[in-house]
Amino acid sequence: MGTGPLDSLSYSELTARRIADAVLRRELSAVEVAGAALGRMDDLDPWLCAFTEVWPARARTVALEVDRAVRRGEALPLAGVPLGLKASEGAGSLQAQRLIAAGCVPVGTTSVAGKGTDWQTWGWTDRGPTVNPWRPDLSPGGSSAGSAAAVGAGCVPLATGSDGAGSVRIPAAWCGIVGAKPTNGALPARDRAGLNVGGPLARTVEDAAAYWQVVIGEDPLRVRPAEPPRAAWSATLGYAATQDEVRGTAWRAARALFASGCVEERETEVALLDPEPAWRGLRSGHPDAEAVRVREENERRLERLFGDVDVLLTPTTPNRPHGHRGPGGAMSVAMAWVFNVSGHPAVTVPAGRTEDGCPVGLQLVGRRGEEATVFSAALAVERSGRGTT
Repeated sequence: MGTGPLDSLSYSELTARRIADAVLRRELSAVEVAGAALGRMDDLDPWLCAFTEVWPARARTVALEVDRAVRRGEALPLAGVPLGLKASEGAGSLQAQRLIAAGCVPVGTTSVAGKGTDWQTWGWTDRGPTVNPWRPDLSPGGSSAGSAAAVGAGCVPLATGSDGAGSVRIPAAWCGIVGAKPTNGALPARDRAGLNVGGPLARTVEDAAAYWQVVIGEDPLRVRPAEPPRAAWSATLGYAATQDEVRGTAWRAARALFASGCVEERETEVALLDPEPAWRGLRSGHPDAEAVRVREENERRLERLFGDVDVLLTPTTPNRPHGHRGPGGAMSVAMAWVFNVSGHPAVTVPAGRTEDGCPVGLQLVGRRGEEATVFSAALAVERSGRGTT
């Protein structure tokens, strides 16, 4: 199995799909891949602080079981893929169980916001704050902070997250990777408000789609649109205070997508109401009249918008990553949580980086239940080269 040892650097360049293909062909063993993942974690996590727990013995045991299954001829779709698990969910979540059953090898739990830290965009371990792999002096985003940092640093190609206010998309954008929020309700959730849904953090759109096929049960890249989807761009959604450099970086990725011909640009006004009252009202379980008004009005406006276009493009966040002392007055969730309230699916892909090296994400939003259209457009962004980090 394999032609030589897999070093941690070579491992970090492999996507989940490439790992699974190599393990199924017996060009690599799952044990070998797990060893490379654990080695990279040993090298990087002392300063990255992405993992709250590391499971070397468990990882090797599961990897051995995967190798035995492959020898028996079992076609595990994610055979041998190292997996990070968001600490607030762990191995007991439905998405984790389905990924492990598909051949993933769990290597540990990843950080989330700690007590006393800002709920928006932090990760915390007993060794200190989780750092951004591109800019260790800055936050990786959150709350799926450790998952995003681990994928962004090449420790794992795939990790689980959950998104109740952008908690998958924000850290994915800031760590230069792909993150996706399904249509609300696509997975069972403990969140009675209906805002939170599990989703992947991945190196590539195809890896996120592989997660989707295993966890959701549908391959969002299997069927491509017969005609280019109609897409609109909005830098602010009508209410967000988007920083100029973030706006410019995301717009260049959107413009490259339009130029590729994979989508058809539509000049459409996008003017939503700030969703904060609606989100907070739903979260409390007792929405007041203002919360109901904002939610219903945004629903009407989104219905009109998606009657005219198939995909909405925005910056994933209005701001660049902040420092480890917190976001100050910035609302990193501003472009994301409106779609937790409305339930629309959204994917973030790398759009490029700011002059000082901060990754910026481009968010793609589609109609409820139409993830295939969003993934198709996201793949086109990735292949355009604009999102290369």
